Amino acid sequence: MKNTHFLLAKPAENLKKIFLGAFIGEVNGQKATTMKEFHEQIGLALAFPDYSGKNLDALDEMINDLEWIKEEKVIIYISNSADWLSKEKGDDRILTILDIFDATAEDWKWMDEDDETAKKDLRIIFSDSERIRRLLEEQEIPFGEVE
Repeated sequence: MKNTHFLLAKPAENLKKIFLGAFIGEVNGQKATTMKEFHEQIGLALAFPDYSGKNLDALDEMINDLEWIKEEKVIIYISNSADWLSKEKGDDRILTILDIFDATAEDWKWMDEDDETAKKDLRIIFSDSERIRRLLEEQEIPFGEVE
């Protein structure tokens, strides 16, 4: 696996075996075809607190916190990625979310050990699909494959 925040996995991959001891929050792309659905699904997948909002600012705030998740390794797994946000017009919102994911994963990586918040290793894994692969390649976002 490349040392990158984004990974592609074959649908049959058993991520629990590959990432032993990691917290894996799954967002089913078939249930997250709109931004509203995505906010609901990621909130459930990552057990966001009740006070969390349902917008991009709240998403950014929540994944930069994650204090309620005890595991250091945190995986956001988007299954059925070909359907994820497919009802949104254009790719702008997906790209914004990818930017938030990437910036947050990078922030976690360089977090100061003296900080009061427990450090997290955040990875975003997509079930491999032509659509997601194309988006990552077009935006020149580095990604690896789950091995």
